Amino acid sequence: MGAAIDQPIVKVPLEHLMEAARVLKEDPRLDFNYFRCLATVDYLEFFELAYFLYSITHRHQVILKATCPYDNPVAPSLIPVWPAANWHEREGHDLFGVVFDGHPDMQPLLLYEGFEGYPGRKSYSFNEYEDW
Repeated sequence: MGAAIDQPIVKVPLEHLMEAARVLKEDPRLDFNYFRCLATVDYLEFFELAYFLYSITHRHQVILKATCPYDNPVAPSLIPVWPAANWHEREGHDLFGVVFDGHPDMQPLLLYEGFEGYPGRKSYSFNEYEDW
């Protein structure tokens, strides 16, 4: 548990991510019915998945976070809970290589088919970039 300015942060183990998502959306006291964004953050040792959620009914917000191992970045797809997660998960896959288990269509969203590597990762080498 934590807070970022005015947004509570709820951290859950990856294996409980789907269950936490369902509670956040389906509990009428919470009713997080608006999926705002998914941010994938590269910490080199692990990825953090941050889901930004809002309740239109109650006008409150929360950030749901889970960590994903760097060497096997697999997380459950939250499309069954929030269909709007679709393109956000595809972006996380394109740029960071996170596989969202159960996603119905993991084809590239931002990059072309056959693109090598994951340019969102801190370890990705941009060959034409030079420090001055």
